[in-house]
Amino acid sequence: MYELEEKGYFYLLLVIPIMTVVFLYLLYWKRKKQREFGDLTLIEKLSPEKSTFKPILKFILISVGLVCLIIGLVNPRMGTKLETVKREGIDIVFAVDVSKSMLAEDVAPNRLEKSKQLVSQIINQLGSDRIGVIAYSGSAFPVLPITSDYSVAKMFLQTMNPGIVSSQGTSIDEAINLASTFIDKKDKTNKLLIIISDGEDHSDNAENAAEEAKKLGLKIITIGVGTEKGGPIPLKRNGVVESFQRDQNNDVVVTKRNSEVLKVIAKSTKGGYVDGNSTKEVLAYVKNALDNIEKTEFESTQMADFKSQFQWFLAFGFFFLFLDIFLLERKTNWVRKMNLFNEKK
Repeated sequence: MYELEEKGYFYLLLVIPIMTVVFLYLLYWKRKKQREFGDLTLIEKLSPEKSTFKPILKFILISVGLVCLIIGLVNPRMGTKLETVKREGIDIVFAVDVSKSMLAEDVAPNRLEKSKQLVSQIINQLGSDRIGVIAYSGSAFPVLPITSDYSVAKMFLQTMNPGIVSSQGTSIDEAINLASTFIDKKDKTNKLLIIISDGEDHSDNAENAAEEAKKLGLKIITIGVGTEKGGPIPLKRNGVVESFQRDQNNDVVVTKRNSEVLKVIAKSTKGGYVDGNSTKEVLAYVKNALDNIEKTEFESTQMADFKSQFQWFLAFGFFFLFLDIFLLERKTNWVRKMNLFNEKK
């Protein structure tokens, strides 16, 4: 297993194709000028020691050397062993509403993107807790099972959109029921479900689902995104708004945040509700809630003892660049005798 410490340096690799284009153009330009100067065969006889292959070889060495140096700056780190470590924390399941109403832009950039930002910020302040992710609208979909890999969770989080769940609508009870399946009754780790939604629940079973979840020991925190005033649902193509969602009477649909539904769900499990429009308020509330939940010790297997490998790439990089200095562009006598590159006429 490996990880890349400074991935941003990979952008420097763009210099290689640029160098290649410039090098090929110079070869073409030189050839063109030689034709203008005189007969190519005569020019080659006037400079018998000049190799046509060596400049290409030198360019390859320089390119390989630069690639090695750039990879060295990225600093690949290799995991050398697996070890089981003991950690203390709780299991947190994030249920993100991905219904079409979450595309409303009454909060910037829109409710769904705001929800993703909130989840990402909450993950950033976690310690050794395990997390899972659920997407829901008319039905619920398990995006990521319980894991301690936060980077993978963030990656899956960014892929979430209304198209990830085929059934449209908003059924919070589906999310709660699915989150309940994440619970292992034999596992004594405390569980927390964080629901991020605008509260427009189209079913009447959310409170009952919350009551059942409470029996399993699942505590629920709800975060409401959107405004009480609400806003239309934009229909976009290539990022440009073409129209707005309309109902059966051809009236523009205005979706509003329903905080009361979210408060009732949270209260059913002795959890709490927080306004998701204020990131600072959400982070403070969730942190305080986590501090008041008893942590449980659990085992986690992970790759450990990562060692940096940059020195090997830097060494090879400098070797190829150093080799290029001593590689002259004239023909090599012993290679010339072997005629490997058809240099002997």
